[in-house]
Amino acid sequence: MRLEEVKYCYLLGIGGIGMSALARYFHANGVHVEGYDKTPTPLTDELQGEGITVRFEDRGAHVVHPEFSLSETLVIYTPAIPKDHGEWNYFKNNGYTLSKRAEVLGMITHHQRSYAVAGTHGKTTTSTLLAHVFKATGFGCNAFLGGISSNYHTNLFLDTASGNCVVEADEFDRSFLHLSPYAATVTSTDADHLDIYGEANELKHAFQEFAERIDNSGYLVVHHTIKLGSKCAQVAYGISETPVEELAVRGYNLRYEHERFLMDVTAFGANYTSVEIGIPGTHNAENALAVMAIGLQEKIPFEKIAAALASFKGVKRRFEFQIKTEQCIYIDDYAHHPTAIHCLIESVRLMFPTKKITGVFQPHLFSRTRDFMDEFAKELSALDEVILMPIYPARELPIPGITSDALLSKITASKKQLLSPNEVLTFAQSFEEGVLLTIGAGDIDRLVEPIITALS
Repeated sequence: MRLEEVKYCYLLGIGGIGMSALARYFHANGVHVEGYDKTPTPLTDELQGEGITVRFEDRGAHVVHPEFSLSETLVIYTPAIPKDHGEWNYFKNNGYTLSKRAEVLGMITHHQRSYAVAGTHGKTTTSTLLAHVFKATGFGCNAFLGGISSNYHTNLFLDTASGNCVVEADEFDRSFLHLSPYAATVTSTDADHLDIYGEANELKHAFQEFAERIDNSGYLVVHHTIKLGSKCAQVAYGISETPVEELAVRGYNLRYEHERFLMDVTAFGANYTSVEIGIPGTHNAENALAVMAIGLQEKIPFEKIAAALASFKGVKRRFEFQIKTEQCIYIDDYAHHPTAIHCLIESVRLMFPTKKITGVFQPHLFSRTRDFMDEFAKELSALDEVILMPIYPARELPIPGITSDALLSKITASKKQLLSPNEVLTFAQSFEEGVLLTIGAGDIDRLVEPIITALS
C-alpha cells in the first residue's frame, strides 16, 4: 500500500510512545486516525485532546469503520499486541493491510535524508537532543522520537520545508532493520531483549546488520567501545580523561558547577572548554558528544551546537527533576537495564556527593529480571536505601522463581524492602531529606504525581 492512498489508519497499541508519534503524523496529514490500547494514560488523553479517537475495549469484528474500504485502510500494530486479540485477528483474517510500526516508519522516511539513533540505552535522549539541535540551529528536521521532548512537549516534529528526518531506531523485534538511514548513531550494544534474541551475540549481529544498512555516502557515529563494520565512514566518540587516537570527539573534565553541568571537548582537532549540557549525567555527556559529532559532520558551527546543547531541557522520564530543594531532590528516570541504572546512580553521586540516595525500582519483564538478576542486584546495591516494587510483566507471564523477593535477597545495601505501590506512597510521606529516585519502564510513572504530592 502506498501511504498517499491511506484515508483511514487504525493503530493497535496507539498509546505506545512510538505508535503515538505515527498516530500524530497521519492525523496531521489529514488521515482519519483511530486506535486501541489496553488502558488510558496521560498520552492517550493527549491524543484524544488532539482529535484522535482512542478506545480501550477489544471490539473484535465491530472495529471496522464503514466509511473506508480495504484499499484505503492501513492497520499498524505493535508486537506487544497478543495474538488472541479480537481486533487484530479480524483485520488479519479479512484482507486488511497490517504493518508493524517499524515498517511504516521505514516507508515514511524512505525518501528523506534520515539520521537514525540506535542503542540498547541512550537512543531516546540522543535522538531527542539531535532533533533539538537540528531545529534550534536552523538545520531543520522532521523527527519520530521514543520520548516526549521537554522543550517541545511532543514526540513528533513536522517541518514541511525540511527533507531531514531524525528517527529513534529500536532494536526490539529487529525493528531498526526496516530503516535505511543516510547516517546513524549507535550508543550501546549491551545485552538486552534476550527474550527476542536468545543470546547477546545475536543482538550484536542485528546491530551489525543495521550498520550495513547505512548509505555508503553517509557515516556512522559510534561509541568508541563498540566495533562494527560498515561501508560508510565512521566517527568514534566517548569520554576519556587522556587523549585517545581513535576518538574524533572526546569529552573530559566533567563537572557540576553552580547547577551547570560542564565538560571540555576535543572535536576533530579543535578544543572547546566549559561546554554546557542542559541535562546532567555522565551518560548524557556522552549522548551530547554523539550529537556534536553529527552536527559538525553536517557543517553546523560549533557555537550554534553548543548554544542548543545548553538550552536542551531533556526528555520526560529521563533524569527528570520533579522536586529540587535544598532538603529534598526527587528525580524520575526510565532506567530499566543494569547499565542504565549504573549511569543514573553514578551521575546522582557526582551531583550530590554528600546526600543519601534512595531508589524505588520497579523491575520490567520477568525475562529481563531473570537474565540480569545478579547485575541488577550489584547496581542497586550502590544505593543507600533500596525499595523494590513487584515486577511489571508487560507482555509476559510469570516465570517460576523470578520475583522481586528473589532480587531483594541478592541486594547488599544495608536498607532494603519490598513495597506495593500504595506502600511506596506511604513511604514518600515520611521521606524527609536526601535524593529520592523512581526507576523503571513499567507503570511506575503513575506514581510520580502522587509522590510529588506526598513529598510536598
